[in-house]
Amino acid sequence: MKNVDFRHNSYGYNLPKNLIAQEPANPRDSSKLLVYNTKNNEIIIDTFSHLSTYLTPSTTLTLNDAKVVPVRATLSKETGGKIVVLFLVNEWIMSPESPIPCFFDRKAQIGNKLYFQDKSFVTVCGQEEGLFFVSWNGSVQSLFSQLDSSGTMPIPPYIKHSPLSRSELMEKYQTIFAKKPGSSAAPTASLHFTPAVFQSLKEKGIQTLTITLHVGLGTFAPLTQKNFAENKLHNEWYEVTDDAMQNMYQSKKEGKKIIAVGTTVVRTLESVARNGRLTGKTDLFIQPSFEFKIIDGLITNFHLPGSSLMMLVDAFLAYKHAPKRIGELYQYAIDNKLRFYSFGDAMLIQ
Repeated sequence: MKNVDFRHNSYGYNLPKNLIAQEPANPRDSSKLLVYNTKNNEIIIDTFSHLSTYLTPSTTLTLNDAKVVPVRATLSKETGGKIVVLFLVNEWIMSPESPIPCFFDRKAQIGNKLYFQDKSFVTVCGQEEGLFFVSWNGSVQSLFSQLDSSGTMPIPPYIKHSPLSRSELMEKYQTIFAKKPGSSAAPTASLHFTPAVFQSLKEKGIQTLTITLHVGLGTFAPLTQKNFAENKLHNEWYEVTDDAMQNMYQSKKEGKKIIAVGTTVVRTLESVARNGRLTGKTDLFIQPSFEFKIIDGLITNFHLPGSSLMMLVDAFLAYKHAPKRIGELYQYAIDNKLRFYSFGDAMLIQ
């Protein structure tokens, strides 16, 4: 299946390499915040620490409390050779009785045992296209504990020169409110939040709620013709409490604004609004002409060219009848030297 060529349309852009963030701002909330008011077409660049300035007290801010598991681990083959395994735990937790899908950095044979340092092991039991499958003789929690002690965080491949150590990445590539382990990537829009930001939101009377969506590596994958033919993306598992959803519906009735922190929150809330299921899998593909049912505003990072995330943000701009679309906003960010991708700066659209 060929990837879609975005080089000649509004979802391609030229980004100077020095604007690809290799580490997060320190402190987190010192990152820049591009604020775009779709009603008056005004753009302001501020710092994330001032987020509450741009939100009204009648706002419900919704965040993703998924916790990233350090899913990249170097294991040993029975021959003594090393192999790097990337465990796609976000897919496994949807059916933990099944084999675990993985990426390997080199070939392995069906039946091979791959060992952790303590001699516990996984067994290669299948292969399908670029994926391998391994079995683990234990619980989900026991594998998570093993990875917590020996794995590394699955930072994206475009972060090539991060100066952060393993222990620093364990902290930095994780939100401060992460609660439910199972993600293979971070909900990056939430990485900017600090206790001080939450305190300023609380003082202004802004309500915060959490949902869970376990982010998969598919979030970084190029779009294919199949995505457009089927109008679907990769599956991701989500969970929303009944109280949280009822709270949001009540907020909508009262005319309050629902601001989603990150595209993962958007996919979750808009999926629930359509299928009525508070727990399940979503393959929702949001692109221009999409009619949003829940969210009124969005906080997001700056995403890879030609990605489904760019299309989602552009769809929201179109829904808001914004004078500017995604390409113009990204160029403005580049011209003002904002930092891009997972450890980069943020944008508020409302």
